[in-house]
Amino acid sequence: MAEGLGNSAIAERLVVTDGTVHKHTRSIFAKLDFFPTHRMDRRVAAVLHYLEDARRGR
Repeated sequence: MAEGLGNSAIAERLVVTDGTVHKHTRSIFAKLDFFPTHRMDRRVAAVLHYLEDARRGR
């Protein structure tokens, strides 16, 4: 996601199905409490969250 890849490209890179990527992505969003809204792109928010944690050394 951080590289701007969609589910199909991520699935291809990880050698899994699109459905598997979709399932894991939904799980990540739920754990971060990122539910669909018209005010935010969940993929962008998840990447920003990851980068902030990485910056803090977590």
